[in-house]
Amino acid sequence: MEPLALYIHWPFCAAKCPYCDFNSHVRDRVDEARFRAGLQRELAHEAALIGRRPLASIFFGGGTPSLMVPETVAVLIEDAKRFFDPLPDIEITLEANPTSVEAAKLAAFRDAGVNRASLGVQSLNADALGFLGRKHDVPQAIAALEAARGIFSRLSFDLIYARPSQQEASWRAELRQALALAADHLSLYQLTIEPGTQFETLYRRGAFALPAEDDAARLYLATADEAARFGLKPYEISNYAKQGAESRHNLAYWRYGDYLGIGAGAHQRVLRETCIQATRRHRAPEEWLRLVEAQGHAAVDVETLTPSEVGREAMLMGLRLTEGIDPKRIETRSGLTFAEVVDPVMLAACLEEGYLAWRENGRLCATEEGLLRLDSMLPLLLR
Repeated sequence: MEPLALYIHWPFCAAKCPYCDFNSHVRDRVDEARFRAGLQRELAHEAALIGRRPLASIFFGGGTPSLMVPETVAVLIEDAKRFFDPLPDIEITLEANPTSVEAAKLAAFRDAGVNRASLGVQSLNADALGFLGRKHDVPQAIAALEAARGIFSRLSFDLIYARPSQQEASWRAELRQALALAADHLSLYQLTIEPGTQFETLYRRGAFALPAEDDAARLYLATADEAARFGLKPYEISNYAKQGAESRHNLAYWRYGDYLGIGAGAHQRVLRETCIQATRRHRAPEEWLRLVEAQGHAAVDVETLTPSEVGREAMLMGLRLTEGIDPKRIETRSGLTFAEVVDPVMLAACLEEGYLAWRENGRLCATEEGLLRLDSMLPLLLR
């Protein structure tokens, strides 16, 4: 069977960022021992259902998983390695914010078994950090990047672009500074207005404006240019890496592999017999914990995906990748022919317009122009 990717969600943050619509929550006090036991119990429950599988990656996401004590991370890694068969080069990632408190724990997380860090830097501009509601300043971000570079052999960091009044020249300078500090992997996120966030309220009031679509596109294209100076190539629409430094965990999502998700609000896709089963867990941390303590898990929505749904999801994820999609894999995962997943007329039109292209290896890829239009193109392309 294909290797499994394991996602572990820690839903708590020190503060809620105004742009964030993730399943994250602020609490005055967290009973970490109870939540650790809940994660252990849900992991054990799912492992019993899935059976022994090769384990390629573990990803601690959130929320802010670096708020956990390292002992919690160590216990969960030990459990995962006991329930599954870890590959010799298993990738174990933990997301962290570059505050001085969290950065001081990085070595302890390494000792707990983490071998890859992902830092939520978001910006190296003081005004931008204030606007984004981040709790760290620029010196703390630089110090965290430098410290992480000396602790972990693999390091990723996040940046947010298309901020109000952002100019290409200053963005290029910011990228160069960040990449010079940590030039292995970059995750790039365009600032968007998400429903239910503080930014949605402020944006509707006219408190700020976002760059025009063409200006945002120029910032996006500038990123690839600057990343290339440091040897990073785009391997997914929002991710850049040196060769071999790609996120193996996230590649499991984009290549539509099997992944297990535990914790409040976590999702998973796992092949069971001949069908892919999708599972969603309760979002509210306290209710998630109550359900886990009562029944061993907090799955509130378990669905067997239809072949058509599998084909659509695999296409939606795969075309984000620079390597594109292999039609044979789409057919294997969905049980449908490629022509039953993709509208041949729209495919021909996208190829003619230069938004998609067939590679010599038989893979279908989005071109640079196609990636800029991917969100609007995909609903038309898929049946």
